[in-house]
Amino acid sequence: MTREQLEHAIRAACDITGDHEVYVFGSQSILGQFPDVPPRLKMSSEADISPKHQLDRVEALNAIGEDSVFHRTHGFYVHGLPISEAAVLPAGWEERTVAVRPTGTSTGLCLEGHDLAASKLVAFREKDREFVVTLLEAELLDATTLVERIWRLPPDQVDRERIARWVDWTIQDL
Repeated sequence: MTREQLEHAIRAACDITGDHEVYVFGSQSILGQFPDVPPRLKMSSEADISPKHQLDRVEALNAIGEDSVFHRTHGFYVHGLPISEAAVLPAGWEERTVAVRPTGTSTGLCLEGHDLAASKLVAFREKDREFVVTLLEAELLDATTLVERIWRLPPDQVDRERIARWVDWTIQDL
């Protein structure tokens, strides 16, 4: 997905939900802060999006979801789901989002890179670890800030110590 495609997804999601602000929280939210990330970080064809104010309209995003006419036409799609149910995020993430305003009144509030990386490491899947390693290698993230964000994840849902150790070990190997 490119930054232009992300902006298109934001506009479409705002139009469909009737919400002027949406959260973008999957891997492609990195395009909000860093439009020109390494190609390995643009491989996904989906944008995880949640309406900010009209949560009852999240199901409407299926109209531009996987295998929809929108997907077949544009080559990318929106995966609509409530952010509160789909992501574990560091405390204070809302204040650090990066606003993407494609046109008019549509705004995509993209996760800040360190918050995104901390959230990706919660699941600790190989593809998520590789995503974070690529961000660190490209010097788009600061390891110290990332570890600080990891310690701001909810302790009852996350093994923060294990994730922080992994970041320390990873940095030593870079």
